[in-house]
Amino acid sequence: MTLLVEHLSQILIVLGLLALIVEVAVLGFATFVLFFLGLSLVLSGLMMTVGLLDATLMNALWVNAVLTAALAGLLWQPLKRMQAKAQSTEVNSDFADITFTLSEDLNEQSQLTHAYSGITWQLKSETPIAKGTTVKVVKKSVGVLWVAAQERQD
Repeated sequence: MTLLVEHLSQILIVLGLLALIVEVAVLGFATFVLFFLGLSLVLSGLMMTVGLLDATLMNALWVNAVLTAALAGLLWQPLKRMQAKAQSTEVNSDFADITFTLSEDLNEQSQLTHAYSGITWQLKSETPIAKGTTVKVVKKSVGVLWVAAQERQD
């Protein structure tokens, strides 16, 4: 027990760093609880090392409880906003490079399909396209290929 009290500030810093590593590396910053706890452990350990706090177990308990709550109150909303900023980027795949000729007219009412890679895809277009036109896939979604008329290269 005396070993714990003698090295309390170092133990708090190490535990705090471990909690931060687990939060970021293992949990992928999905929860913030270990992040707040890890920060409070590191801060309280540093305060004990510098001499701002007495290195006692009771001080460590109370300071960490208060610091964890304060950090959660201060940082919860900014971290939540940061986490909510999802970037959606379209992946360019082989679907973007396929071209084919329409066997029927394609408009909003048509139920035209195209078989590709063993799957029957529904075809859609933002503008009507006449039968016999060569089209290129411009966008894809679940079960749907969005096509546009391909410009002729003379």
